[in-house]
Amino acid sequence: MSLDNATAMKLKLSVLVFLFTCVSLVAQQLQLSDDAKISVITIGPGESLNDAFGHNGFRIKDRALGIDLVYGYGEYDFDAPNFYLKFIQGKLDYLISRHPFQNFYYAYTRANRNIEEQVLRLSKEDKQALFNYLENNYKPENRRYLYDFFYDNCATRIRDVTQTATKSDIEFVTPKDVEQKTFRDLIHEHVGLNSWGSFGIDIALGAVIDKQASPQEYMFLPKYIHAFFETAKISTNESLVKSATTLYRKKESNTTTSIVLTPIVIMTLLALCILFVTYKDYKNNTRSKWLDVTLFTSTGLIGILILFLWFATDHSATALNYNVLWAFPLNILAIGQLTKPHAKTWFKKYLRFLIIMLVLLSSHWIIGVQVFALGLIPILIALLLRYIYLVKWFK
Repeated sequence: MSLDNATAMKLKLSVLVFLFTCVSLVAQQLQLSDDAKISVITIGPGESLNDAFGHNGFRIKDRALGIDLVYGYGEYDFDAPNFYLKFIQGKLDYLISRHPFQNFYYAYTRANRNIEEQVLRLSKEDKQALFNYLENNYKPENRRYLYDFFYDNCATRIRDVTQTATKSDIEFVTPKDVEQKTFRDLIHEHVGLNSWGSFGIDIALGAVIDKQASPQEYMFLPKYIHAFFETAKISTNESLVKSATTLYRKKESNTTTSIVLTPIVIMTLLALCILFVTYKDYKNNTRSKWLDVTLFTSTGLIGILILFLWFATDHSATALNYNVLWAFPLNILAIGQLTKPHAKTWFKKYLRFLIIMLVLLSSHWIIGVQVFALGLIPILIALLLRYIYLVKWFK
């Protein structure tokens, strides 16, 4: 059955009116009410290394519109092609996330992590601008960004978005109790010096993180976002934070970490094994080839990994890594000489070169060029004595 022209026109007009009404309603829903609140959420450290530094997010709450959302940066995109390769290379795009606050709160209370909220003193226009910015950032075409642990992460984005999206002049005042520290010092605040997390970080990250961090740069850590927002001022010279609340306090547990499995203990045991075998070789006038092959293979492979992180990735923190002074990549090429009864002249000189490298490492550590993992100390001593023994053996 066909419609006459007049009826068809009326139907088209009704559809247009309906669509216009829907668009208007959506637009109205995106306009925050006068009672809307925008706050910064700070999540305390968790148990795993991945969670050791905490997290930040924006909370947008508007009872009139029924909105209570948390926006955060730094979510993994597990659907990205070649996820693990890109992650290692530092080329992985991260995502902005958006979750209902109820789900967000449930997840972090279940994980027993502190949740703190700072409600921001923003004008209605600034609240709307910040909300619009986050909504636009959450669009599929805008969600991805290249993550950097120190300069563009879940914490720094909170600072940068607040300054970028609002018209108010925001000044971050350095808290009085903030001491001058390096990036590595700041990392060690969250991972203990004698932890495996610290051990791995101190081997993988180079001398670039041993420079003094400026107060602004402290805000790569979520706890310093909380601290700097607390003392921040807006253009009216009022405090940026209108009110602060602890939404959840972590429940303390009696769990203790066994000192037996810490890096210093394990590395000391390995070093004692190396020294014991070296002493037995000295007493028996022999050489345990298996030990030398093991040492040269392991240090060589670690050195290759360090060079890969230094030169073949986009990670800014893995540059200038002087751990190659003990984990020397060319050790791999020298393994063949260790299986022979008599070494060539170049290898004898190479052994002396390795000893010089260990001395250079010590000087780098003493003058502060780079701080190395504490757990390495017994291994470095054992390597030095083993190299000295090899020099005498092949003399």
